[in-house]
Amino acid sequence: MSNTFLEIPEAYKIQSQLHQTTYLVSGELKQWEGETAEVYSTISSTKDYKRTLLGTIPQLGEKEALEALDSASNAYAKGQGLWPTMKVRDRIACMEKFVEQMKTKRETIVKLLMWEIGKNLPDSEKEFDRTVDYIYDTIEAYKQIDRDSAKFEKNEGVYAHIRRGPLGVVLCLGPYNYPLNETFTLLIPALIMGNPVIFKPAKLGVLLISPLLEAFQNSFPKGVVNVIYGRGRVLATPIMQSGKIDVLALIGNSKSANAIQNNHPKKNRLRLVLGLEAKNPAIVLPDADLDLAVNECITGTLSFNGQRCTALKILYVHESIVDEFNKRYSEKVDALKFGNPWDSGVKLTPLPEVEKPAYIKELIDDAVEKGAEILNAKGGEISENFIFPAALYPVDKTMRVFKEEQFGPLVPIVPFKDIEEPLNDMAESNYGQQVSLFGKDVNTLAPLIDTLVNLVCRVNLNSSCQRGPDVYPFTGRKDSAFSTLSVHDALRSFSIRTFVASKDNDYNKAILNELLDKKTSNFISTDYIL
Repeated sequence: MSNTFLEIPEAYKIQSQLHQTTYLVSGELKQWEGETAEVYSTISSTKDYKRTLLGTIPQLGEKEALEALDSASNAYAKGQGLWPTMKVRDRIACMEKFVEQMKTKRETIVKLLMWEIGKNLPDSEKEFDRTVDYIYDTIEAYKQIDRDSAKFEKNEGVYAHIRRGPLGVVLCLGPYNYPLNETFTLLIPALIMGNPVIFKPAKLGVLLISPLLEAFQNSFPKGVVNVIYGRGRVLATPIMQSGKIDVLALIGNSKSANAIQNNHPKKNRLRLVLGLEAKNPAIVLPDADLDLAVNECITGTLSFNGQRCTALKILYVHESIVDEFNKRYSEKVDALKFGNPWDSGVKLTPLPEVEKPAYIKELIDDAVEKGAEILNAKGGEISENFIFPAALYPVDKTMRVFKEEQFGPLVPIVPFKDIEEPLNDMAESNYGQQVSLFGKDVNTLAPLIDTLVNLVCRVNLNSSCQRGPDVYPFTGRKDSAFSTLSVHDALRSFSIRTFVASKDNDYNKAILNELLDKKTSNFISTDYIL
C-alpha cells in the first residue's frame, strides 16, 4: 500500500523543510532558540517506507505561555484596549486585510494539508476555499448584527442602546482533522467580536499555520493574535491556572476539555465554546432506498478515512434488509481507491497518526473475538501508514467498537428488529450530535423524527451527517458539544449583550444627541454599515 517517491508529482514533492523558528506574541514574531519538535508525515518520500520529515516547530514552555497571556490581557486592557473598544467597521477592515493576504497562501497551505494530515487534494482545496468563504460570511453576518443594533429602544420610560460586546481573552485550541477550517470557525468569530486570542495549533496540521503568521501580525493590532507552539498540557495549564482566560474555545475531545477547564480557579467565570466527539449513527429502515443508503453511508463512514466528528461511526440496519445492505456496502468499500492525497480519484489516504492503524486493529480483533466477522475482502489489511476499512458484522454492546469513537476507517454494523433498540442506545450514549435516517414512509418517519430531534441536534434525512452549510447551527448534546457554531451563532457565542440605558428626560436626551452628533463614542452609534 505504500507509494514511492517516483510517483509523487513534482508540484507536490517536499522540496525543502519548513523550520518554524518564530512565534507571535505582542505583535512581534519572536525568535525561538530553544527546544524544537520534529514534524513528520506518515507519507513516504522514498522507495522503502520511511516517514517524511516536513520541518520543526518550537517547543515553548511556561514562560512563553504566560508571555502570550500577558500580551492578550494587555490588548484587552480591562476592556479599555484598542481592539475591544474599536469601531465595528474598523475591526472588519482588519479582518478583510487578513483574508486578502491569506488567499495568497492557498497553494502552500493545500500542499501542507496533504502532507501533514493526509487529506486528499480536492478535500484540501475545499477546506481552504471553504475557510475563506467562512471569513467573508462572518464579516457579512457581523455587519447585519451591527445594523440591527444601530437603534435605540424605549420601554417604561427608559431608552436602551443594545449591542454585542466582547467577553475578554480567548484560549483557542483547534483539531488536527480540520486544522485550518474548524480552527478558524473558532478564531475568526472570537477575533471579530473584539476578543484578543491565544491560539495553539493542533499537534498535526501545525506547519500549515506558519504561512499565515505574518498576515496575523500585520492585520491586527499588537497582542490581539498570539500564536504559540508546543505541548498542550505544558502551555494550557499555566494559562488556565492564572484565571485570566475568559473563554475556552476548543474542538477536540471531552477529556481534554474537562482537564483544561478544571485548571481554571473560577469556572463559573469561564465561558465555553466546545466542539467535541460523537458516535453518530445511521438508522436504515426496511423501506429505505438501498442504493441511496449505501452510497450515503460510504460517504458518511469513510470520507477522510472516517476521521471526522460528524462521521457515521455505527450503522443500525433493519434485519429484513441487512444481508443485502452488507453485500452492497462491502463491495463499495473494497472498490475505494487507496493512495497518496494527490493521486487522481483517491478516496482513502495514509493516516496521519502513527499509532492509529494498530488501534483500529485492536478494535477489529476485539470484535472478531466476540463474534463479529469482517465482511469485505480487504478489511483490516494493514501497512506502515494505513489499515484498510473493515466492515464488521454483527456488532453488539460487548465489543469495544460499539462504544468507542474509532475516528478512523472502521465500520460497525448492528442489526435491529425493533426501532426501540437504536433509540434506546442513542438515549444511553454519551454523545448526541447527529443521526442519519434512511426511509420513506412518512407514518414511520414522523414519530421517529420527533424523538430523534430530542436525542441529537441534527437529523439528516436520507443523507450522511455533515457540518455544513456553515449558516446552519452546529452543536450537540451531552459530551458532543457546548455552545453553537454557525456563522451567526458563533458571533453570539463569543460575545455578550451589553447596553447603555438612560431615563427619558431632556437632560439625558441632550447628552445622547450630542454623543450621536459628534460620534465621540464607538459604542453609542446609529451608523449603518453598508
